[in-house]
Amino acid sequence: MRSSNPVFSREGSFTRGTGYAGFGTGAAQQPQSGSPYTGSPYDNNPYAQQQSYGQQYGRQLTAEQLAEMYGAPPAGPLQTGRMTMDDVVARTALTLLTLVAGGAVAWFALPAQNYGFAVVAALAAFVVGLVISFKRSVSAPLILTYAALEGFFLGAITKALNTALPGIAIQAVLGTAAVFAAMLIAYKSGRIRVTPRYTRIGMAVAMGFVILLLINLVASMFGADMGLRSGPLGIVVGLLGIGLGAFFLSLDFAEIEAGIQGGAPQQESWRAAFGLTLSLVWIYLEMLRLIAILRGDD
Repeated sequence: MRSSNPVFSREGSFTRGTGYAGFGTGAAQQPQSGSPYTGSPYDNNPYAQQQSYGQQYGRQLTAEQLAEMYGAPPAGPLQTGRMTMDDVVARTALTLLTLVAGGAVAWFALPAQNYGFAVVAALAAFVVGLVISFKRSVSAPLILTYAALEGFFLGAITKALNTALPGIAIQAVLGTAAVFAAMLIAYKSGRIRVTPRYTRIGMAVAMGFVILLLINLVASMFGADMGLRSGPLGIVVGLLGIGLGAFFLSLDFAEIEAGIQGGAPQQESWRAAFGLTLSLVWIYLEMLRLIAILRGDD
């Protein structure tokens, strides 16, 4: 299955081309009920076509042997080297802690209105992010480097905005956490289902949103103001941006769930952490912009 998420769709990610059970091994998978993204992790097992659970190495198992097999504990991550939810949580926590540490350095080291180093950090983070997204193998040091650079950039702009609008930093953090929690609850409860139609619509809106921002950037370079950073239109654009960030989170959740069910290698948990970090950074930036507009800052 080729992912619609730009992070997880890279060659070598846990959704295609890994060569692990159920992922990119060449045979088509039948999706589970209610999820078009997941299939049985045993769909491509060569032994599944030659023997059933009641046979082993050409001989019929006894009832006692079958009972012993089914009663055995499942293989853990240390035995299989497969990705688990604990792996994803641990890597994501480490990535976010690195991001926060980078932000703290910028907050305490830079003057409130000094954007020079912040812009350099943002450009460097963008380049590193592209390398990670297109790199065949997962690189934990690159992901942590991206988090540190992005955190430095976020810390600088957050300090500048918080100086002009005291309290905006904690408001943006709490707003981002609320969006993440709401999306996680909605996804786990089944209220949001990542279907092909849902993904197509969301990606189309995201492409239109990015094109609109690029047009606004070009217009601003020539002194034109499209009103996307202030007023009612700015509020609408801000809400749309946050909604798209929530949409990206739902794609992340679906890909992580598919990777765990399909037996993706443990190292792919770093890719999952990177995808979640990208989505959270997007939401945080849009949250900052929306709160600044609502509080009267252009």
